[in-house]
Amino acid sequence: MNYLVAVLPDRIQVEAAYSALEKAGLPTSQVNILGDGYLSADEFGLIDPDKQARKQSNLLLWSLVTFGFVAGYAFNHFTEVEIFPQFARFGNEFLAGILGGIGGALGAGLIGRGVGLTASSGDALPYRNRLNAGKYLIAVTGNEDLIREATRILRQFEPENIQGYTDYSQKSKLVKN
Repeated sequence: MNYLVAVLPDRIQVEAAYSALEKAGLPTSQVNILGDGYLSADEFGLIDPDKQARKQSNLLLWSLVTFGFVAGYAFNHFTEVEIFPQFARFGNEFLAGILGGIGGALGAGLIGRGVGLTASSGDALPYRNRLNAGKYLIAVTGNEDLIREATRILRQFEPENIQGYTDYSQKSKLVKN
């Protein structure tokens, strides 16, 4: 699937661009306008960076808690350190595992959300920011020839930004699948 996203400054230009695409014979089912009065980012399917960050943070949390527990347990088992002398050997090992899991949870909490926000949003966050600033997007989906024709037409309107995407994996970071 190929995508073309153009950022236009106002409603007049975005409607003129849409009309030009329509006059050129591009199927209107493959052309979407995003902005005030049209589709929102969520309705179109732009991924929400916060939702992606939460999902990655939760995945990191569970994997680090598990790793921390196993590492703490194994470390105590091999070193035979007595955390509390009144506990049996297994009790000390289990407590070390719990402490390791807590350390993993702290690491996931401090690092996971920030990395998820910065690494998982792709280009969706800048597009959401432009929509929040009152700008409009035209998104065209289709084959390479359709995208090439849409690019030629949209360049006439001097968009602030025009970007093409090719998604080979069917799991785009721009649009959720």
